[in-house]
Amino acid sequence: MNRSSTDPGDAALPTADHVIGTTAVMRGLRATPHFFQVPLDHSSPASPLIEVFAREYSSLDHSDDDATRLPWLLFLQGGPGGRGVRSTQLTGWMKSAAKQFRILMLDQRGTGLSAPVDAATLASLRSPQEQADYLTHFRADSIVADAELIRRRLGSNPWTVFGQSYGGFCTLTYLSTAPEGIDRALITGGLAPLSGVADDVYRATFARVEERNRQYFSWYPEDRGTVTRIARHLDDVAEHLPSGERLTAQRFQMVGSLLGGNTRVYALHYLLEDAFILVGGRPRLSATFLEQVHGMVSRAAQPLYAVLHESIYCQGAASAWAAQRVLKEYPQFRADAKETLLTGEMIYPWYFTEDPALRPLQPVAEILAAKEDWGRLYDMDVLATNTVPVAAAVYRHDIYVDRDLSLRTAAAVRNLEVWETDEFHHDGIADDGESIFERLLAMTRA
Repeated sequence: MNRSSTDPGDAALPTADHVIGTTAVMRGLRATPHFFQVPLDHSSPASPLIEVFAREYSSLDHSDDDATRLPWLLFLQGGPGGRGVRSTQLTGWMKSAAKQFRILMLDQRGTGLSAPVDAATLASLRSPQEQADYLTHFRADSIVADAELIRRRLGSNPWTVFGQSYGGFCTLTYLSTAPEGIDRALITGGLAPLSGVADDVYRATFARVEERNRQYFSWYPEDRGTVTRIARHLDDVAEHLPSGERLTAQRFQMVGSLLGGNTRVYALHYLLEDAFILVGGRPRLSATFLEQVHGMVSRAAQPLYAVLHESIYCQGAASAWAAQRVLKEYPQFRADAKETLLTGEMIYPWYFTEDPALRPLQPVAEILAAKEDWGRLYDMDVLATNTVPVAAAVYRHDIYVDRDLSLRTAAAVRNLEVWETDEFHHDGIADDGESIFERLLAMTRA
């Protein structure tokens, strides 16, 4: 491993050691790990350091020397709590990007190899309040400060930033706090509301999810009865997930996460057709079905997603379990409704009692839900005078990032051009990432 020296010109910055790991060669790509020491709290000179990981991808179509001369593209993954993509070959948007960029795939702090957060790592902190204080440094403002420090450690000129979903939220924070670090920005399904409270988000997304339910059941009318039948079965019969806990109707509703995709929405039909088997002449849920559902309703691999999800919207106010509160305005989404609807990515307090991976985190989740003094994530004045070229894909029927709220944000950011489309849903870059990336990049160059 090669440890870089600290640049004298960065004396005003917190010290951040940089270790470069061994490059692995896979199918048409180089993958090089990078480890950076960064402050937990970028605002405090006395802050302890944490380790942040990123992986550099480049195409073997470029020689080793030529690859080092390519400009950098930083990719910010969706989430919160989603680690960077682990690629074994260049496909989709990465195939296109690697023709002209070195791609830096960041594990945002708290994910992957970047100071990972789960019940075990948080247990080293003595109290839920200490855990909550620690996690206040894991939002977009800190992620962006990491990225900008890393850019300077790499000796990069202002780079291209590509943000998907929550990565788009982080990109807007980047444009607010360090626009000098960005050459151009691409955003897909990630124009966050710049002001307001989380309630506004959920009122919009509950309506979008209900519309998507109607659309889905128009394609597969037989699944309408199957979903309600499963919910009522779970009320009456104890069915257990492979991890041992009882599956409830409200937790089953979480499989509606599949509704947010272009192609994965159709996987919902195959999931439901596996639901029931007969055991001793009585209907039971099949092991195949329960195994698949467990993979969709467990947060064991992404606990940070549940713990911090509502806080990503908070600026100067508490979330106070916004989704649970707004649910009262949409009784059709109750688990005991006459016709059960599937839900999106709403986070409810009962997650922390029903999911074994989240139970140890219930106290810290309650503290964060009540926290009122969240800092500002976006600078409206800076965004209103932005000079960085920005191109954003807004998906008209996105159930996760509402179209109307997205367009309101777009109107507040100078130099941002929108491509609005109904061809894709939230996971558009997984469906046709190459064409989406090329279109957005061309928009920033127009």
